[in-house]
Amino acid sequence: MITRTEREYPKRPIASVAACVFKDDKILLVKRGTQPSKGRWSVPGGAIELGESFEDTAKRELDEECGVEIETDDIIDVENFVIRDKDGTIQFHYIVTYLMARYVSGDIRPGDDEMDVCWVTREELMNLDMNPVTRDYMLKAFEKVNSVS
Repeated sequence: MITRTEREYPKRPIASVAACVFKDDKILLVKRGTQPSKGRWSVPGGAIELGESFEDTAKRELDEECGVEIETDDIIDVENFVIRDKDGTIQFHYIVTYLMARYVSGDIRPGDDEMDVCWVTREELMNLDMNPVTRDYMLKAFEKVNSVS
């Protein structure tokens, strides 16, 4: 498991998964309780542990962060996130694989690292404080869900 201190100023990029989880016409969001993006809305997910698949990571993280069970689906895309500190040194570097997922069961609740969790519609998504790149991936996920239904 990668500790909090190993995530900041890492020696190499950290592979992670973000799950775009749908229930009816809503997507599941978390309000981050830690850096990067503390206090902003995001897609639930986290770092891949040694030997773990994308799907297993997503399922574990959704249970830990939100208290829900999911089924994973296709990969939407992969994004490289590099965040530098005020001196220009790389403070965070994540390679995030965005997955489509479906809600199976559970009552949402915030985990230890989240301030809040909620289900939102596409329209509600547009008014929330979040990283614009993350919002774009959520919009891609909505497009994908709507093209299947």
